[in-house]
Amino acid sequence: MTGDDLDGTLAAMGPRLRAAREHHGATLAAVSSATGISPSTLSRIETGRRRPTLEVVLHLAKEYGVSLDALAGTAPAPVAEPRTSVPRSFGDDKAVLPLTRYVGGLHAHKHVLPAVEDPPTRPRQLSHEGYEWLCVLYGRLWLALGNQDLVLAAGDVAEFDTRTPHGVANAGSGGPVEYLVLFGPQGERPRPRAKPAPGHGAQ
Repeated sequence: MTGDDLDGTLAAMGPRLRAAREHHGATLAAVSSATGISPSTLSRIETGRRRPTLEVVLHLAKEYGVSLDALAGTAPAPVAEPRTSVPRSFGDDKAVLPLTRYVGGLHAHKHVLPAVEDPPTRPRQLSHEGYEWLCVLYGRLWLALGNQDLVLAAGDVAEFDTRTPHGVANAGSGGPVEYLVLFGPQGERPRPRAKPAPGHGAQ
């Protein structure tokens, strides 16, 4: 593995660890209590501000019940099998594709929620350090943000402080939901440098 490959693997591991923790249904505090790793260290690893050591990765892989190959993104693709039911709780079967290779600062990843047949329950909410921008590419996404319930369609964008409890679910039926997430530490913000010219993009 080259230096660039190693950097890319480590950069992608933060979002995978975050997705594994959310799939496991655990808060940073709960994982800290179980592993002895401080919540601040876990948060910095998930947001890409700190590279995880092998010891930390081993502890987290055991805690979340995932393989090292899965966290490194080297696990072989699973063989598709017929499904008799579709899990509806937040995080079940969610695919996460990291789109940035560097460690630290803003990073982006794509999420795909599988199709559902029955109306979903209200998404389970989690909170953590950071700030998030979310853009729906396809389908309808249910965003539970604090006491608010928002249904976002393709092209809709939301941004929020991730210390506010939040969760997502597929709000539609018969198709998956695809959305992009741009995530950064507290204080990190995109800086718009250009705006549409008058008369362009106005409805």
